[in-house]
Amino acid sequence: MKLLDIGEVSERSGVKPSALRYYEEKGLIQSLSRHGLRRQYGHEVLQELSLVALGKQGGFTLDEIAAMFGSGGKPDLPRDDLQARADAMRRQARQMEALAQMMLHVAECPAPNHLDCDRFQQLLRVAVRAQQRGGSKHR
Repeated sequence: MKLLDIGEVSERSGVKPSALRYYEEKGLIQSLSRHGLRRQYGHEVLQELSLVALGKQGGFTLDEIAAMFGSGGKPDLPRDDLQARADAMRRQARQMEALAQMMLHVAECPAPNHLDCDRFQQLLRVAVRAQQRGGSKHR
């Protein structure tokens, strides 16, 4: 099997060579050999980098992602943690949607004073309740 040079891995994955070296330091990927001073990787590194990118998008740190790689670089994913993250993302998405609706209403509301608008007052109450629910978890 032909190995991939660090430059080729960088080009195919969109990850800078300096980041590839850092990922290797963190134990996320592993070079198989060197050609001169240039690191050489197996083709599986592209899939591993995709998993790293997915983990980063999910809000996991590089250390948390490294812990998700079991023996031989195969993923050993913590399903409970992933479920909790997905639930938190859904809650955040609902909050963001409510905020977007409020902003659109403010932008389009024909009332001369938004504080006199019943719909705006309702949206404010919803926002306060959401803040109280979210804030109680951090006390």
